[in-house]
Amino acid sequence: MDDTDARLIALLRHNARASVAELAATLGVSRGTVTNRMRKLEKDHVIRGYQALVGPEAEPNVIRAWMSIQIEGNQSRAVVRRLLGEPGVEALHDTNGRWDLLAELRAASMAELSAVLERIRLIKGIHATETSIHLSTFR
Repeated sequence: MDDTDARLIALLRHNARASVAELAATLGVSRGTVTNRMRKLEKDHVIRGYQALVGPEAEPNVIRAWMSIQIEGNQSRAVVRRLLGEPGVEALHDTNGRWDLLAELRAASMAELSAVLERIRLIKGIHATETSIHLSTFR
């Protein structure tokens, strides 16, 4: 991956719907170059897909939260497997520092969030958790 690929990825992160012609003009390369580079980045799984990012205001009744998770001993793989099977976990991140994992949670109601939290806390290998509910987004 070179500087042109990195700039192309940055442009796509900003606007994944930008046309090949727009991307080529911004990068100062031909449309064929952009198309070929995008194909290669997709083939190499650098670009894994394109998505519509929906703002929280589009789903005003969805409750979002983040759960920091501390794992006991060497049970990371088993805990991660269980968390990936939990329908309330939208994304799961490996972290460093005090917490081992960060789980992005999503629920339709406070009762549903409570049930998700309870199921997660009962997973063998989880030592401690701390949950923060998303209130608003500034950027």
